[in-house]
Amino acid sequence: MVYTYDGSFDGLLSAIFESYRLKTPAEEIVEESQFQPGLFGNPTFVSTNQAYSERVKKGVKKRCEEQAVETLYHVFLSEQPQVEMLIYRFVRLAIASVENVMNNFREPVVLQIHRIQKQIYREVHRMQAFVRFQQTQDDLYTALINPDFNVLPLLPPHFTERYPAFRWLIYDTNRNYGLYHEPTSDTEENRSPSTHFITLDSSSPQHLSPQLLTDAEQDYQNLWQTYFHSVNIPERRNDKLHLQHVPRRYWKYLVEKQIT
Repeated sequence: MVYTYDGSFDGLLSAIFESYRLKTPAEEIVEESQFQPGLFGNPTFVSTNQAYSERVKKGVKKRCEEQAVETLYHVFLSEQPQVEMLIYRFVRLAIASVENVMNNFREPVVLQIHRIQKQIYREVHRMQAFVRFQQTQDDLYTALINPDFNVLPLLPPHFTERYPAFRWLIYDTNRNYGLYHEPTSDTEENRSPSTHFITLDSSSPQHLSPQLLTDAEQDYQNLWQTYFHSVNIPERRNDKLHLQHVPRRYWKYLVEKQIT
């Protein structure tokens, strides 16, 4: 049986539950928009069912641990090829086992789950370090990112807690959606700051034009670039080590790397 779903994590878990309900193992689970007719035959589309999804989550937590579902969500965000079937195989392994399989590294599926989660954690850490906000004319602090994985859903706690009083936007230029934060005003003491996802109507921006930035922002950038250049010691330069900590693919949106 081939199952398709809407592309959400809960949709995937709903499809996994449906395979159990129908007692028909999945040969393939594919996001509906990615399904190629004729490749696997006629698929069965499974609508997202929150009750089904919660049943799968409950079953995994019961046989593994509380953090197991969070781990699977992180793996889902990796967007790796066949990630749906990887999660499906892990769920089947967990449900069939009487012991916690999370640390059973003899199982290839468990080993791969942990390997991907480690990559996700590293990418989240780099986004927390490499995000560079730029103040625009409408007083919006905007940062463009292009991470290897879809880690934007994992960034709200860090940035909301760190910058609660600013109006800011972190936008993924590759996936064309962003994380927008609106602070609480003085007259709205009982309302919590709002942080939610948005999508721009126009095509995803690849750069912020200097004309969009405030004069103060451009001055700050010039100062930061000057400082970055002045503290550099050519005799102690180690490009290999530097690239290990700051891979070249992140330079595009680092202000200090725009020195000509």
